[in-house]
Parts: sequence; C-alpha cells; structure tokens
Amino acid sequence: MTDPAAQSSSAPESHALPTVEIRDLHKSFGTNEVLKGIDFHVNDREVVVVVGPSGSGKSTLLRCVNLLEVPDRGQVLIDGVDICDSGTDVNAVRRKIGMVFQQFNLFPHLTALNNVTIGPRKVLKRTTEEAEQSARSLLDRVGLADHAHKYPAQLSGGQQQRVAIARALAMNPEIMLFDEATSALDPELVGDVLSVMRSLADDGMTMMVVTHEMGFAKNVADRVVFMADGVVVEEGTPDAVLGSPQHARTQQFLQQVGDH
Repeated sequence: MTDPAAQSSSAPESHALPTVEIRDLHKSFGTNEVLKGIDFHVNDREVVVVVGPSGSGKSTLLRCVNLLEVPDRGQVLIDGVDICDSGTDVNAVRRKIGMVFQQFNLFPHLTALNNVTIGPRKVLKRTTEEAEQSARSLLDRVGLADHAHKYPAQLSGGQQQRVAIARALAMNPEIMLFDEATSALDPELVGDVLSVMRSLADDGMTMMVVTHEMGFAKNVADRVVFMADGVVVEEGTPDAVLGSPQHARTQQFLQQVGDH
C-alpha cells in the first residue's frame, strides 16, 4: 500500500522541477550589456523556441546554459543544480546537455562514424564496439547510415549538421540546445535538418532552440519566447506569440521577417 502512495506523491514533484531554470541572468561584453536580467525556464520534455532580432541576446542566453559564456550575475540551474556555483562539477552537469552550433564543428580528420563515437569513448568510457553500435543507430536516425565512413569534406552542409546532431545525441543528453542550427545552410538543405529536430521533439526530447525558422517555431514549439534588446519581451504558445502578438516590438519583428 505504501509504495504506490509514495510514488504517486513524489512523481509530481520531480516533474514540477524545470530541466533548465534561469534567474535574473546578466551578461555584458565590455560596455555592451547583452542580457539584462533574464528569467527563463524549460520544462521536462518541452520544446522552447527563442526568436528575435540579431543582437537581442538569444545565442548568449543559450551559451550561458552550459557555461560557454559565464554570466556576470544570476543563476543557471540544470535539474535544480546551479552550474554557476563554485562547488558544482560543471563537466558532470554539461554531460546532460547536448549542443548543436551554427557551424558544425566536426573534426575534419575523422569520419562521420568516428565524429559520433569520440565523445562516448573518451568521456563516457564506452568500448569501441558499444560506441560504434550506438553511433550507427544514430546515423541511421538522422538519415546518414550510408555515409558513416565519409569525412566532413565529402558531406554537404546539411549532412554535416545532421552528423553534429548525432554526435550530440551520442552523449545521451537530457536536453538539446540548438543555436541557429540551420542558418549556415543553403535553403534546400534546411528541411532535412529541421525534420531531424522535429523528430526529436516528437520523441519527447527537451529542447531549447534559437532559430529564425518561423515555420519550425509555429509547428513544433510548445512555447515561443521573443527576445529583444537583452530582455524577454513576450512568451507564450506559438499561436499567441506568432499569431496575435501583444507587444509592438514583437509585431514589428514579425512584420520584418515576413510572418503574418
């Protein structure tokens, strides 16, 4: 009798804790104040898409989540652990976070397969056999099973980005961060990458996505956050923020990107 009761009482608490919680985050580069007191969260299995004009602080916010940029002030909590706290094992927390960049950052001297296996082998101490089995499965998932032995230079930009996604997934992250993952791609290659991202969302991956792809934001996001000038101006469902924005700054931005 006691076990089910204990389980049912504890389950809501674990789900109530956001995967990512940001409190009063500030970041400046010299005299340029990029983030001006951001409060932000991403819940478990939620897809949050961050949109806004260039220079609004979107990418800096994303990079603060895994301390690629160190905040000047505020807190960044991953599963309730403040990674800005000096006593936190940042590397252990980072292993929960996969990140895909605008530039693919693949190792040019390694094949697609070896780009995906290197993290699990070096960091997670997987055997070569284990790492390769997982990597082949992930390459298949992103539609590149037949390209495992090709080098980055032999792949299109879209294929390289899909290898980068497989590489991030190989570390079994709890959350995936995407920083303008399609903006360096030729237009005809964008769809394949967005399709992979959409499939991750469908599978329940927790995701924080900075993008200019309004269609992706409309169709895939659980929540859209509009940033401008270092602050969160507006957030809500895609229908609310993109369909009937309340703030003049949001309306202006959507007009400029040609969204209606």
